[in-house]
Amino acid sequence: MVLSRIWSAFIIVAILVAAFKCFFLGETQIFSYMISGKASDPANPLKLDGVIETCWVAVEICLKLIGVLCLFMGFMSIAEKAGGIRFLSRIIGPFFSKIFPDVPKDHPAMGHMVMNFSANFLGLDNAATPFGLKAMESLQELNPSRDVASNAQIMFLCLHAAGFNLIPVSVIAIRAAQNASDPTDVFIPCMIVTFVGTLVALIIVSLRQKVNLFQPVILTWLLAVSAVVVALVLYVSSLNATSIQSFSGMLSSGLILLVFILIVLGGVYKKIDVFSAFIDGARGGFDTAIKIIPYILGILVAVSMLRTSGTFDMVINGMKYVFHALGADTRFVDALPTALIRPLSGGAARGMMVSTMTTFGPDSFASKLSGVFQGAADTTFYVVAVYFGAVGIKNTRYSIGTMLMADLAGVITAVGISYLFFT
Repeated sequence: MVLSRIWSAFIIVAILVAAFKCFFLGETQIFSYMISGKASDPANPLKLDGVIETCWVAVEICLKLIGVLCLFMGFMSIAEKAGGIRFLSRIIGPFFSKIFPDVPKDHPAMGHMVMNFSANFLGLDNAATPFGLKAMESLQELNPSRDVASNAQIMFLCLHAAGFNLIPVSVIAIRAAQNASDPTDVFIPCMIVTFVGTLVALIIVSLRQKVNLFQPVILTWLLAVSAVVVALVLYVSSLNATSIQSFSGMLSSGLILLVFILIVLGGVYKKIDVFSAFIDGARGGFDTAIKIIPYILGILVAVSMLRTSGTFDMVINGMKYVFHALGADTRFVDALPTALIRPLSGGAARGMMVSTMTTFGPDSFASKLSGVFQGAADTTFYVVAVYFGAVGIKNTRYSIGTMLMADLAGVITAVGISYLFFT
């Protein structure tokens, strides 16, 4: 119901704002731009896709996702039948059994979640999604209420949406393409912000689910992860922009290939029909990609209407006026469009970041902060629509509120950290 109300509010507000502009401000073409506008049309002053074009974009996203889902879910099927998922579950079981008390220690969901979090940590979006969808399907098997999100599903998805990752490769690449003097200067701020967001999500969900975070096992794992993060931060901080991108590419791609070969070797060792297992899993990936088309389409259409109606611009200008009236430094407001649209659309937020860099310069405070926003969280509403939609969850309970609280903590931390690092 929460997502339904938010989605409805997006549509209603966007149309009302557009109607005001049309009938009172004389922008008679705004309805046409909202419905049939194309970003590639030179005559379109908004340079944004309307509803019709956005529908095509939603379908294209899912079509491109089919191949990735089939690939990774095929390998996941091999790993599951060879016992690799159960092996991962035993390793991470002591920690996960404390924060996921409703999930049995040897359940495959444990291994699926581990692989999802690992892919997220390394910035492997294409790999994280199939692993995450598989984790949600595994958790759904334990869910007593098929259309209501379980505690385990909420904990998993809130931690996933916090977006804890090591290196924001795409942000660094875009900053390099925009000729920033130091494209990697957002690395440490992004790391800190995602870590804070993940901790906030963990704390909020733990309080709601009455999970004791002061258990020795949980504290040990959190300290161990923190130590690994600090070590990686110190190492990567010593590298230049080119070396960081090279190291990240080698680490990310190398780990994927390592996972592939270990899975295949495990399947051969266990004497299972490896190719048939891959086909079975890949077939499930195709079904999942088709199933989530309506959910992705719904979210992207609502975001498109908000953007083409000018609602986002009104919100930003209003916030800038308020902070200016209070006598506060308003430089951070110029970067807020990226933060505000990030929970709705990763692609739109990336466009906002590029727009900020083009307008204010790649080395401006607003551009650096915009980069931190882009690399410091996941797309909350997209995640909710896709992951809950894939398993037919309609009642998301308090998950959206928790994710938005984690997003807010990330935004506040990003502003503070950026003023510390960049001024």
